[in-house]
Amino acid sequence: MAGLFGRVAANANGAVDDAQEMMYDAWEASGAERVALARAALDISPLCADAYVLLAEEEAGSQQDALALYRQGVEAGERALGDEFEELSGHFWGFLQTRPYMRARAGLAITLWRLGEQQAAIDHYCAMLILNPNDNQGIRYLLATALLARDDIAGLKVLLNQYEEDGSAAWVYTLALIAYREQDPHGSAIVQEAWDSNPHVPAMLAGLKRLTPSRDGYISMGGEDEATAYVEENGAAWRAVPGAVEWLVERTAALKPHHRGRKS
Repeated sequence: MAGLFGRVAANANGAVDDAQEMMYDAWEASGAERVALARAALDISPLCADAYVLLAEEEAGSQQDALALYRQGVEAGERALGDEFEELSGHFWGFLQTRPYMRARAGLAITLWRLGEQQAAIDHYCAMLILNPNDNQGIRYLLATALLARDDIAGLKVLLNQYEEDGSAAWVYTLALIAYREQDPHGSAIVQEAWDSNPHVPAMLAGLKRLTPSRDGYISMGGEDEATAYVEENGAAWRAVPGAVEWLVERTAALKPHHRGRKS
């Protein structure tokens, strides 16, 4: 019997691998072919999490439909991993077989947030950072924005300290906002670091400079597209604190930026 179950497990894993190979083709395809390939992948194995992700992104008629598909994807991904789920905890994304699950769970959390289920989304983000503390997906940025929107400053400070080496605009400008709120005596140094990271943010927050979204999905670190992304996601939190934007503009008025051009 042990030999039989071993063969069944091997066959199941082989089907998942075959379905995943089809999904690589689906990601490269366009139009209706993408959806057709995703459905074909599910015919090969219902444990193909990426197939649910693609269907949620391209065929769901509503956020509720997308939510159901992402939930199916998360369940499928966890079942496909089996015992490896616990074994690989803390190292997810470093192993290819974990990535479909992580993509499905990210989609699930984002959709929950859009539907107003904020705490559920935050719980998923936190769990994903436990599974993958290296955070190859950038989940910490979504979590930071969520905590800031919820005014959970204590939780936000824990997160910011967890990734204290992060020098992105999303990190250092949020640190600057906290510095203003708490009248941190090191506020000037934090503002200088934020300005060095991206000089476009203050003017965009103040409405003195137009937003310039990324055209290709990539962000130029230090660029206007990075500043735009930060303002779109966190501008409301800045404007909710009386005097914060004005303070930032005043503190950065005489500063000179160090330009960067790295893509992320």
